[in-house]
Amino acid sequence: MKKTLLIIVLTVVVAATVVLLSKGFLAPGEQKQTNLNGNTNVSVSTGKVLDLSNTNLNQIPAYVFDRTSLEELNVSHNKLTGAIQSQIGQLVNLKILNASDNQMTGVPAEVGRLQNLEVLDLSNNQLTGLPNELGNLKNLKTLNLSGNNYSVQDLDGIRAKLPSTVNIIL
Repeated sequence: MKKTLLIIVLTVVVAATVVLLSKGFLAPGEQKQTNLNGNTNVSVSTGKVLDLSNTNLNQIPAYVFDRTSLEELNVSHNKLTGAIQSQIGQLVNLKILNASDNQMTGVPAEVGRLQNLEVLDLSNNQLTGLPNELGNLKNLKTLNLSGNNYSVQDLDGIRAKLPSTVNIIL
């Protein structure tokens, strides 16, 4: 009886540990190996920095948007199309967002909620329009829009709302 109970308890503990690990609930700064679109050797930080660059992503995995303590998110050099999901607005502690070198055609208005954002790199995409809400990013220091075909009119409206100290890279 005791042996059976011990086996059950150990099974539950192991199962709970697997669930926690799969959800990214590791101590800050730890690394784990994960599978992103078939890439089994992707090292993903579970602290305040998440580097998902060069992982063939078509979209940002849903679990990322639950990590509200993230300060830096790198999704560069992937295959992101359309616009980043609107849930990006949940990452209110984000300071750096690098979504360069993808095939994105738009930016969601919810990026304007990222009040702590200091660096926004959207270079080398296929952006044709920019949301006016980018002008709400009052802590922004660098906005990289090079390598896109956005509307100059959109940029002028955003620039008028941003602090004059923002370095806009065209």
